Amino acid sequence: MVSTPETAPDSPGPAPPQGPSSAARKTGAGVLALGALGIVYGDIGTSPLYALKQTFTETRGLTPDPGTVYGVLSLVFWTITIIVSVKYVSLVTRADNDGEGGTMALISLIQQVKRLAARTRWLLIGLGVLGAALFFGDGMITPAISVLGAVEGLEVASPGLKMWVVPIAIVLLTALFYCQRFGTGAVGKAFGPVMLLWFVVMGVLGLVHVIAQPGILRALSPTYAVAFFFHDFPTAFLSLGSVVLAITGSEALYADIGHFGRRPIRNAWFAVVFPALILNYLGQGAIVLSDPRAADNPFFRLAPSWGQYPLLILATAAAVIASQSVVTGTFSMARQAVQLGYLPFLTIRHTSEKEAGQVYVPAVNWVLFVAVIGLVIGFGSSTALASAYGIAVTGTLTITTVMFFVVARRRWGTPMWLVVIGAGGLLIVELAFLAANLTKVLSGGWFPLIIGITVAVILMTWHRGREIVTRKRTEQEGPLEDFVRGVATSDDPPIRVPGTAVFLNANAGTTPLALRHNVRYNHVLHEHVLVLNVQNVAVPHVPRSQRLEIDDACVPDDGIFHLTVRFGYQDKPYVPAALRLARQKGLDLDFKHATYFLSRITITYTREPGLARWRKRLFCVMSRNAVSPAAYFGLPPHQVVSLGSPIDV
Repeated sequence: MVSTPETAPDSPGPAPPQGPSSAARKTGAGVLALGALGIVYGDIGTSPLYALKQTFTETRGLTPDPGTVYGVLSLVFWTITIIVSVKYVSLVTRADNDGEGGTMALISLIQQVKRLAARTRWLLIGLGVLGAALFFGDGMITPAISVLGAVEGLEVASPGLKMWVVPIAIVLLTALFYCQRFGTGAVGKAFGPVMLLWFVVMGVLGLVHVIAQPGILRALSPTYAVAFFFHDFPTAFLSLGSVVLAITGSEALYADIGHFGRRPIRNAWFAVVFPALILNYLGQGAIVLSDPRAADNPFFRLAPSWGQYPLLILATAAAVIASQSVVTGTFSMARQAVQLGYLPFLTIRHTSEKEAGQVYVPAVNWVLFVAVIGLVIGFGSSTALASAYGIAVTGTLTITTVMFFVVARRRWGTPMWLVVIGAGGLLIVELAFLAANLTKVLSGGWFPLIIGITVAVILMTWHRGREIVTRKRTEQEGPLEDFVRGVATSDDPPIRVPGTAVFLNANAGTTPLALRHNVRYNHVLHEHVLVLNVQNVAVPHVPRSQRLEIDDACVPDDGIFHLTVRFGYQDKPYVPAALRLARQKGLDLDFKHATYFLSRITITYTREPGLARWRKRLFCVMSRNAVSPAAYFGLPPHQVVSLGSPIDV
C-alpha cells in the first residue's frame, strides 16, 4: 500500500517569460546562429576528437593504407551529408510541433494523427518512448566520452601524464554536474564564441594538411566508399560501427529548433559546422596517410608541438560545452516526459527568469552524475567507451526516421512513392549502422541497451499505471454536475464558510475526492469553490489568452466554479499565476489567501489484471517517491490541505 500525491494531469505554467518562437523573431539571425553553435552543435562538434581514432583502432583488419583511408573518409563525408545535411537539416526539422522539436514532439504529432489504427499508433508511440529512453543513455555517455576524448590529448602532448587522464576527467565532470544547480545562463553566453573558435581552429588545422596533401580531396567521391566495401566487405561493414560516431549529436539539430528556429540552425550548419568538420576529417586522413602511427590519435597530431597544450585546453572547453548541452537536453526531456504523463512529478527548478527552457532537475542530474563517473572509471578511455556509444545513436536515428515519415505521410499527405523512396533510402543506411553496432554489444554496447530498455519500461509503466488510477478514481469521483446539483438541492446543505477554496482535480468533469470528503465528513463548503482541472496539452506552449477557461459548474450564483488551466509541455506549470488570469475574465476573488485542497491517493497493488505484478510494484515505488503536486504546481505550502482516498491497481 502506497500513499501518493494526486497523479499527473490527464492531457499536455504562468506563461513562460517568453516563448522560444517569439524570442527567435526578436533576435538577429546571426546571434541565434552563434548561439546554435554552442548549444546545438556542441556534441557533433567534438566528434572529431574520437571518431576517426576509434575507427582505426577498433575495427579489426583495418590498416591505414591509401585505399582504406580514402574509403573511411568517404564514408564519413557521405554519412554526415546524408544523415545530417539531408535528413535532419533539410527534412526532419520541418516536423515541428508548434515550433518545438525532439522525440517528445514527434510523439505528440503521432498522437494527433487521426487516420491511424490504434495498434499502429501505440506501436509508434512505444518506439518514440524507446527513442526518448535512448536519449537518456546518450546523456550519460556523451559527457564521459567527450571529456575523456579531450583530456586524452595529454597522451600526445606529454605521454608521461597518461595516468592523470581519468582523474582529471572525473574532476571536470564533477564540477560540471555540481554547477548545474546554478543554471546555464551565465556560462551559456560564452558557449557560442568558444565553439565558433573551436570550429575555426578545427577547420584551419585540417585545411593546413589538406593543402599539404590536396590528393586527399578525392575521398569526397562516393566511389571510394563503394570500392572499400567491394574490396573488403567484412572490415568495411565493421568500420560502420565507428564511422557513425561522426554524427553523434545530430538529434540535437531537431530537438533545439524551438530555442533557435530552423533557419539559424541551418545557417550555422552550412556556413560553419559542416565545412569545419569535413576539413578536419580530411586533415586527419592526410596525416594518417603520411604517418600511419598517427592513427592512434590523429586529431591532436594535426597541431604542431607548440600548439598541443592550447589545443588541449580548447578541446576540453568544447567537450565540457558539449556535455553541458546534452545534460540540459536531458533535463528538458525529463520535464516534457512529466508534462506528457510518462514520469511522475519531479522537482524542476527554473534557473532563469528570462528563459523558460533553462531548467534543473536534481534527481536526473545526480543519476546522470553517478552513471557518468561510473562509465569513466569502468571504461577508462574514449576508445573503450565508444563501443557503448554507437547503439544509442543509431537506435535514435532509426526511430526518428520511422516516426518522421509516418508524420509526413499521415499529417502532410506526402505522396506514398516519395515516402517509400525517402524512408527506404535512409533506413537502409541507418539499419546498416545499427547492425554494425550490434556486433559490439558484448564489448560495451550492452550499456545503452540496458539503459534504454530500463528507462522505456519506467516511462511506459508510469503511463499505464496512471491510466488505471485515473480510470478508477474517475469512477469514485462521479460527475461534478451531479455533486453540485445535489449540494444545491440538499435538505441538509453544508455550512458555507468565508474564503476561497481551490480543489485540484486530475479529471475534467468529475468531483475531486477532497471536495467530496470535505463535504461528507466536515460538512462545510467555502463561500467560493474553484474546481481546478490542470491539463497538459500536446503542444509546447499555450498562449495566455487560451490558458484559462471558467464556467459556473452547472448552478449559477452558487459560488462553485469549474476552471480549466492548460499548460504546454514546455510551459512552467505554475498554478497561482494562472489563477490570477481569472480576474481578466471577470472572476475577482482573493486568490492570494486561497486554500488549496489536494486529493492524496493511497495505492494498493492487487492481483487484478492490467499490469504485471512487478510493474505494479514499480509503479507504487515511483508514486511513493513522486514530488508533491503542491511543489510541482508552485502552491504556497502553508495554504495546502491534503485529504486521502484508497485506490487498487
